[in-house]
Amino acid sequence: MNQELLRHVDSISRDTPIDKESIFLDIEAALLSAARKFYGEVDDVAAAIDRMTGDISVSKGGTLIDYREFGRIAAQTAKQVLIQKIRENERTSIFDEYAERKGQIITGTVARFEGGVLVVSLGRSEGFLPRSEQIPGESHNNGDRIRCLVLDVRDAGNQVKIILSRSHPDFIRRLFELEVPEVQERVIEVKALAREAGYRTKIAVTSIDTKVDAVGACVGVRGSRIKNIVDELGGEKIDIVRWNESSQILITNSLKPAEIVDTSLNFEMNRATVVVNEDQLSLAIGKRGQNVRLAARLTGWDIDILTPPEYNKGLVDLERSLKAIEGVDEKMLDRMVALGVINLLDIEEVGTDPLIKELEIAPELAERIATVAAEEAKRIAQEDAARRAADEEAKRNQTSPLEAALAAPVPEGGGEGSAAETTPAPALSPLDAAAAAPTPEPAPVAGGQ
Repeated sequence: MNQELLRHVDSISRDTPIDKESIFLDIEAALLSAARKFYGEVDDVAAAIDRMTGDISVSKGGTLIDYREFGRIAAQTAKQVLIQKIRENERTSIFDEYAERKGQIITGTVARFEGGVLVVSLGRSEGFLPRSEQIPGESHNNGDRIRCLVLDVRDAGNQVKIILSRSHPDFIRRLFELEVPEVQERVIEVKALAREAGYRTKIAVTSIDTKVDAVGACVGVRGSRIKNIVDELGGEKIDIVRWNESSQILITNSLKPAEIVDTSLNFEMNRATVVVNEDQLSLAIGKRGQNVRLAARLTGWDIDILTPPEYNKGLVDLERSLKAIEGVDEKMLDRMVALGVINLLDIEEVGTDPLIKELEIAPELAERIATVAAEEAKRIAQEDAARRAADEEAKRNQTSPLEAALAAPVPEGGGEGSAAETTPAPALSPLDAAAAAPTPEPAPVAGGQ
């Protein structure tokens, strides 16, 4: 029986991550519970198991007793305590294992769906892929192999809840580590990443080795490396951006393939104004604004996209409005533009403190500039609104010749020889009027034939 106990301990230890010593301690705890159930709540009961022979010894007050005398109820108590202890140890072991793997990619098998939540079999445990962490539009079938990121591990009472994700940005980062050895070896560093799962990802990379091209290494020979990642993501587009410490260059790189004319940075508002030609505007903004939105998140700058006429109009309004202020000259205006102040609204957002500090001007002049800028911005906005309203009204009132013909009133004809016959029909259009007007007849003379 002692050898049988050792075989059971070995078997449990192999099938679970619980070590043998923990199992022996659980059995000893179960024996103590059985002894206390048999003798009542006493403190002088001890139980021990020889790790080499498997011999069990239970003592009360220092005197060995036969644990077989505990009876069925005590044995049942010992069994329940043992099962509970083993389950607790196994749960703790699973929690510790996956807590260490948090942020890593694991591979599992699709087990089932539970109300939109995808349950993934991970071997001796299960992971949960919530709908919010799934890639939009992606579908899976039972039995499919699936790779996920361990997002969180929670101890939910009698269960360890392993939360998985395929939509988290770190999932992309870990895939690059798996597919690109240089990223795994830290020769290439992922500096920033922005993602809209299922649609597009922008990832900025740089190399610490001048001989290694960061972008080329991530793409791979004939695009082999990036293709594997894209296939894993179900066709999600990935833009690999070359990192640069210069914010202007980084913003330019992040908005590719659009061609950038100029970039103005406003450090006070953390805003970048990017100028692109009209034919590049839609490309820079992207479908539903996706390209500029991801570029903003990747670079950490708020990005405004303007065409040259829009950009120049802001500068012209700024110069015309502020030049009338005594003490404002061309040099000061140039310094404002260098600060990223490119229109009247920027002055209101920046405030007077940066003007006083950076332009080295008196507070009174800064206040005057801010006041005039606010008034002029409001006036120009009202003029623009009125002009747009007038244009819309003109478009609504504009009618085609056919619409005019259909809308014209039709005259009601009188009796023969009446005055109505002597009056030409209303003109429909210059050509229709000549063809449709009746020939005038002389009015009848009283008493004549």
